[in-house]
Amino acid sequence: MNRDIQPYRNDLKNVARRLRGEATFPERLLWSRLKSKQLGHRILRQRPIGNHVVDFFCPESALVIELDGRSHDGQFEADMERQRFLESQGLHVLRFSNDSVLHDLDGVVRQIEAWLSENPSLQGGGRTK
Repeated sequence: MNRDIQPYRNDLKNVARRLRGEATFPERLLWSRLKSKQLGHRILRQRPIGNHVVDFFCPESALVIELDGRSHDGQFEADMERQRFLESQGLHVLRFSNDSVLHDLDGVVRQIEAWLSENPSLQGGGRTK
């Protein structure tokens, strides 16, 4: 399966657009360190995959990065179901709490960098849908 173009529900494009405009402070903070290939990989934010919109997605390494904040309180089972779906699509999920991003941004970025360096690109570049 081409991981660069993940199938998704078409109506989620507008949801993703809205979420990009309403990003939380931790999402904006992490995005400031991920955008523009700062880690050597193209990372996208608020990308639809299947019936979900993920916080960050690196298509070339099949990596999803999720931030868990207050909106995830009491959502453990739903989050795990979503993660199982993403993993069934051949994607790897890294999860971080908003508090981790706020209080240890460098540590979060180091963990993402480490994962990317240990898991080289699964495919060549390309455009996402």
